[in-house]
Amino acid sequence: MMNKQSQKGGDSSTNIQTEQMIVQVGIDEKRAREIYQEMNLQLKKDYTEEALKIANTRVLEFENLLMPKMESVEGALEIFADPSFQILLVDAQKTVASTERTADYELLSELLIHRFQRGENRIVRAGISRAVEIVDKISDDALIGLTAFHAVSSFLPSTGDIFQGIDRLDDLFGKILYGSLPSGMDWLDHLDILDAVRLSSFGGLKKIEQYYSEQLPGYVDAGIRKDSDDYNKALEILKAEALSHTIMVEHALNPNYVRIPVPDRQQIGSISLIQQVIHEGSLIQLPVAPSEEQKDAMNSVYDLYDKDPSIKTENIRLLIENIDKRKNLNTLKEWWNSLNVGIQITAVGKVLAHSNAQRCDKNLPPLN
Repeated sequence: MMNKQSQKGGDSSTNIQTEQMIVQVGIDEKRAREIYQEMNLQLKKDYTEEALKIANTRVLEFENLLMPKMESVEGALEIFADPSFQILLVDAQKTVASTERTADYELLSELLIHRFQRGENRIVRAGISRAVEIVDKISDDALIGLTAFHAVSSFLPSTGDIFQGIDRLDDLFGKILYGSLPSGMDWLDHLDILDAVRLSSFGGLKKIEQYYSEQLPGYVDAGIRKDSDDYNKALEILKAEALSHTIMVEHALNPNYVRIPVPDRQQIGSISLIQQVIHEGSLIQLPVAPSEEQKDAMNSVYDLYDKDPSIKTENIRLLIENIDKRKNLNTLKEWWNSLNVGIQITAVGKVLAHSNAQRCDKNLPPLN
């Protein structure tokens, strides 16, 4: 007689046991949709017949938006077997049924994806749960303001090209500012009531010109004057570690100076060097990371930057002048500088704002 075998599967799997073998079946899209509908059954007792028709239409539309997005994220469908996610899913369906704003469906889908990606963090998980509850309650202008505020503090250009970096910021805020930014205090009180922000009458915000000049020091630091003694020293330092002099580029804000093209000195290690190799008889160029010695060399070059504060002050002025020339950044600056209250985004506000930002720009990184 053959003994029956026993095997335990993970939280997101189903075990089918036979006399001879065990097959472990995960959650596919079909099963995920079945679970979605099973959770939806809980809503039917909460509505009258007339309201149920509207609710079902909205919930079905949300399902058809959510499922392809979840399926596109590797392993995400497995979370449909998680009891805590199923509870969150019911809450999301309730919010969908209650909102007439179709953009909320995409926002909720981003929140559910965040739940899969960051669900192990209880602080984030709690923020997501509360955010799902308030999606249908937050006003359009408050959501835009919250998202813009989060974007300023969370997204910076990674390119060392100054004008390209400013253009990328302008492009990002062109997507985020899809409506009018809020004014006055009502929107902040509204967000405070919804637990998305905390307000304080003590302290305020740094002006946008100060904030960006501090966050992007590699753009405004003076650099090294061309043909100076320090410039020649820099060339020798680079040569000693087999680094090209082209590591230093002309300073876009001061053509008499050169700089290492990074938005922040801390990103020197992320510079990619080009190595030429022969592959199948052809000379090709491959990006390679710098060695520790080469990183030290570039930092030594950075130490040679001119320390004259008047040069940096002028670079900051020119940076802001270029920001003012970008329509979206200029709009952001005027709005931001008008905020005369201390604002702190809560965990709820952070996940809500980040989800909305990703809804606007699919290329943004996931929530940290």
